[in-house]
Amino acid sequence: MEFEETARVKELKSKLLDFMDSHVYPAERVYREQVEQGGDPHKSPPVMEDLKREARRRNLWNLFLPDTRWGAGLTNLEYAPLAEITGRSFIAPEAINCAAPDTGNMEILAQFGTPEQQERWLMPLLEGEIRSAFSMTEPDVASSDATNIQCSIRREGDEYVINGRKWWTSGLADPRCSILIVMGKTDPDAHRYMQQSMVLVPVDTPGVKKVRTLSVFGYDEGHGHCEVIYDNVRVPVGNLLGEEGGGFLIAQARLGPGRIHHCMRAIGMAERAYELMVTRVKSRVAFGKPLAEQGVIQDWIAESRLEIEQARLLTLKAAWLMDTVGKDGARFEISAIKVVAPRVALRVVDRAMQAHGGAGVSQDTPLAAMYAGARTLRFADGPDEVHKMSIARNELKREFNIPPA
Repeated sequence: MEFEETARVKELKSKLLDFMDSHVYPAERVYREQVEQGGDPHKSPPVMEDLKREARRRNLWNLFLPDTRWGAGLTNLEYAPLAEITGRSFIAPEAINCAAPDTGNMEILAQFGTPEQQERWLMPLLEGEIRSAFSMTEPDVASSDATNIQCSIRREGDEYVINGRKWWTSGLADPRCSILIVMGKTDPDAHRYMQQSMVLVPVDTPGVKKVRTLSVFGYDEGHGHCEVIYDNVRVPVGNLLGEEGGGFLIAQARLGPGRIHHCMRAIGMAERAYELMVTRVKSRVAFGKPLAEQGVIQDWIAESRLEIEQARLLTLKAAWLMDTVGKDGARFEISAIKVVAPRVALRVVDRAMQAHGGAGVSQDTPLAAMYAGARTLRFADGPDEVHKMSIARNELKREFNIPPA
């Protein structure tokens, strides 16, 4: 395995770090102030458009997409350290047009979309002109098993008719969200992995009803996680993404690279929390000596550094394997990092919060929001238990040549 950064990655990394220091970190407070002043927590404030223009000027745009027709052409391993950097700030991914769920939606539009679908939806997403949402999870079934989904996509002549109830449809509350990718059942009698299909549904289609946004630990900001009802929603059959019955496989194709992105951003989050913790304990005195000299604090610092390094190496290994043998050959590592990275981020953020005392749970640091995001990541893109179940099943299939005692 070779993890050395290429010359191009080193150049992009240097440009991205400078962009973070000169524009992104200073914009975080401005972003929150403009959102509060604007009165709509889901509407992107003016400072974000400023950041996007600057990112484009620096050629820091669509770095996630390996397809050179539209993206930077980076491998998973090359993109990984850049994703880590963006994970340090809640506004950085969007600033360089590398934010979920748009990234995953653009990836599957690039891979499975028709030329007409790509022209209508992919191109404006690549330009950052619109946003999109992915509508798969349902409140009435255990959606950790995607074959459980009940949303109906029934063909009637030249149209699909969609009926169902979804939630955690991330991004739908953003006024710029123009397109939904909806997963539902087109053939309930087919093989369990061939029952589902994905269709493209413009947000303004009659019958698309946004019920509410869902808060995350009380946070209802960003671009919103919506509950949505599809009530006899009709779209042309030309809005089918890929093939009928191919929805489950498309979902798996979407989630593989996305998990690398999520995990590297979680590591970036952990690094920033770690730096905040170390800075804090150097500046505070308790019981007659600096916090940094307290044994328990030194243990937090050491454990955090060990955990971050281990998580990063495992994630880089997963990225390298995806590039060299494909996502099927990296199945164990992808599941492993999806468990490990959020867990590590949570532990490091928790220690940083503890080191900050009351400030750690206030709006004066990014730690509370980081904690909410990292905790949510333990079930987004598949809960820990499902990934561990997959790992255990594969391990139990192995045969060990152990000599008798």
